[in-house]
Amino acid sequence: MKGIVEERAVELGVYIVQFHATVRAAAKKFGVSKSTVHKDVTQRLKQIDRQLYQKVQKVLAINKAQRHIRGGQATKEKYEKLNGHKR
Repeated sequence: MKGIVEERAVELGVYIVQFHATVRAAAKKFGVSKSTVHKDVTQRLKQIDRQLYQKVQKVLAINKAQRHIRGGQATKEKYEKLNGHKR
């Protein structure tokens, strides 16, 4: 039988693939740290379920490529909100 850590790694992997979730979003959903999510899906999952691991890596690569866009959008929204309150 799989231990709790292994089950969590699989659940995190499935969640990330199903929802194209970021590590941060998965950490928030499961109530664990980003470090835990990262370790589970990059190290533990590789040993448990190779196919799921590969799918997760594809999603994480896409998220990494898009993170500068999300960061820029967040900054834009922040300043729009700040400037909107001054009017």
